[in-house]
Amino acid sequence: MKAGLFSFLPMDRVHFGTPAATALQQEVEQRGAQRVFVVTGRTLNEKTDLVRSATAGIEKQVVGTFDACVEHTPFSTVIALTQALRTANADLIVSIGGGTVIDTVKIALVCLAEDVQKIEQLSDWHMAINPDGSLRVPVVREPPCRQITIPTTLSGAEFSDLAGGTNTGTGIKHGFTGRFIGSASVILDPAMTLATPDALWLSTGVRAIDHAVEALCAVNAQAFTDALAIRALGLMQSALRRYMIDPKDLEARLNGQTASWLAATSIRRVHYGASHGLGHALGGDSGVPHGITSCVLLPTVMRYNQDYCAKPLQEIAAALGDPSRAAADQLEELIAELKLPTRISQLKVAQERLPIIAEKGLANPFVRSNPRPITKVADNLEILQAAW
Repeated sequence: MKAGLFSFLPMDRVHFGTPAATALQQEVEQRGAQRVFVVTGRTLNEKTDLVRSATAGIEKQVVGTFDACVEHTPFSTVIALTQALRTANADLIVSIGGGTVIDTVKIALVCLAEDVQKIEQLSDWHMAINPDGSLRVPVVREPPCRQITIPTTLSGAEFSDLAGGTNTGTGIKHGFTGRFIGSASVILDPAMTLATPDALWLSTGVRAIDHAVEALCAVNAQAFTDALAIRALGLMQSALRRYMIDPKDLEARLNGQTASWLAATSIRRVHYGASHGLGHALGGDSGVPHGITSCVLLPTVMRYNQDYCAKPLQEIAAALGDPSRAAADQLEELIAELKLPTRISQLKVAQERLPIIAEKGLANPFVRSNPRPITKVADNLEILQAAW
C-alpha cells in the first residue's frame, strides 16, 4: 500500500481577479500592519506605474522599498535586503514581481529568523546532500514577519516554501526552505502582468508545465498533486496559445496564473527530477533563466525517462491534446510555437561547459530523485548532450 505525506502551506488566502490595490489594502487592514516594506524589481519600479498603483491604498504604512533584486538571487542581494528589512523594522513585506523577487524575500526571511548577517553564514541554512545520500533540510525558526505576494510571472514561486539562491563564488544554486518564508496571502491580478516581457511570461509558463510534468512522473507521485497537474497542463497550454493571439487577453493571463497555481502545489510535496535539477545547474553556471532551462531541458528529460514513466507520460500526452503522439514531441512543438528556444545550443552557453554543468548537477537533490536513476556525471552529460 502506498504511503506518503502532503503538508499544507501556512497560507491564509488567494485573491484572484481582484484588482491588486483593493486586495492589498484589505490584507494590510486585516493584518493590522503598520510598517509595510515593498520588494520589487528595478524595471517594474522605475519604468512602470504598477508598483505605485498596487500600493496606492497603503501609502501611509509603507516604510521602505527595495528594488535591487537580481536574477538567480545572488547571496549578496539577499544580505542587502535583510539589512534593509532590519533597519526598517518591517512587520509585513509586499513582494511584487516574479520568482526572483519572491525568492529573494524568502531567503531574507530565513536570514531574519536565524540572525544571518554575512554571506558565509548562508551555507548553514541551505538544503544539501549528506555523505550518505540523504537530504539535509535545516529547520528554520519563524521569521518576525511574513510576505504578501503579487506575482508578475508564471513561475509559481508564490505558491511554495522553497527558494533558490546562488553562491556567486561557486556558481552553484542552493535551495532554502522554511515553514513561514512563503506567501501568507497571494494576489493574482492579471493586470499586474501586462508589463512582463513576452519571453519571460511564456517561458515561465513552460516552467509551470515543468512543475506539472515532473510531479506526474515523480518517484513518489500522489493522487492529489496528479489531479492538479493534469488540469494545469490543459489550462496552461491553452492560456499560452491564447496569449500568442492576444497578449492583452486578461482572461488568458488569469488562466495562466491559475494553471501555475495548480502546478506549483506539487513543489516540495513530491520529488522533481532532472529537468529541475539540471536546470538549477545550468542556470547557476551560465546565467540561463529558469523558464528557459525548462524549455531546453524538459522534452529531453521526458524522453530520457520514457521507460520509467510510460503511464504518466501517456496521461501528459492526452492532457497536451493528442494521446496518439509522444508528450515530449508535443511539448517541444509548443515551445517552438511560442518562439522560445528548444536547444541549449541556441543559448549563449559554450558546449565545453556541459561536463562542468553535469558535474555540478550531480549534487542537486532533484537530479538524485530523477525517475530513471542518475548516479554519475556521465548520466547528466548524456542528457545535456542530447539537449544540445
